[in-house]
Amino acid sequence: MGIADRVIRILIAVILVSLYFSGTISGILGVLGLAVAIIFALTSMVSFCPLYVLFGINTCSTTKGVNNN
Repeated sequence: MGIADRVIRILIAVILVSLYFSGTISGILGVLGLAVAIIFALTSMVSFCPLYVLFGINTCSTTKGVNNN
């Protein structure tokens, strides 16, 4: 998981939690938003998203190492 992906996930999580606790979203939609926020925060912290593996997505940048030839 790339840095940009992690930052975006954290920002979305913060926004969803803020909307939930301010009362902007409530009920089932609020609970679902809070669940998504928790999942986004956890996957950002561990730098792993299981859905990326299933769909073959890679957001990490690749850098070439030093060639010792």
